[in-house]
Amino acid sequence: MTETQNYQNHVRWFPLVHFVLFPILLFNLVWHCVRLYQEPNWDRAEMILLAIGLILLSLAARLQALKAQDRVIRLEESLRYSTVLPEDLAQKAGQLKTGQIIALRFASDEELPELINKTLSGELKTSKEIKLAIKKWRGDYLRV
Repeated sequence: MTETQNYQNHVRWFPLVHFVLFPILLFNLVWHCVRLYQEPNWDRAEMILLAIGLILLSLAARLQALKAQDRVIRLEESLRYSTVLPEDLAQKAGQLKTGQIIALRFASDEELPELINKTLSGELKTSKEIKLAIKKWRGDYLRV
C-alpha cells in the first residue's frame, strides 16, 4: 500500500527518469567532455553536442508531460470548484494562477473555500505557503 501523502512526502520521483536516464545522460556528457580534453578533435566535439541534445530531448519530454499534467489538473480542479464551492467563489477561483490551483488540489473539500479566499486575498502567495496551510491533505497518487 502507498504511504499516506502529506507535504513532507508529496514530491513525485520517477525512478526510471530521475535515477536511471538522467544520470546515464549526464555521465555520457561528462565522459565525452573528458575525452575531448584528452584528445581534442571535431568528432569528439560532435559527440558532446549529441550528448547535450539527448539531455535536452529528455528534459523536453519530461517538461511536456508535466505541462500536460498541469492542464489536466486545472480542468479537474475547475470541475471540483463548480461542485464544491459556492457559485460566486467558483467564479472568483478563475483568477487563480496555475501554480496556485496545482497546490490547492491537495486541500480537502472542507478547507478549500477558506484556502481559496486566503490565496485570492494575497495571504497565501506561493505554492509552498498554500501547501503548508493545508491541514487535511488530499493525496494525488496518479502524477506524472
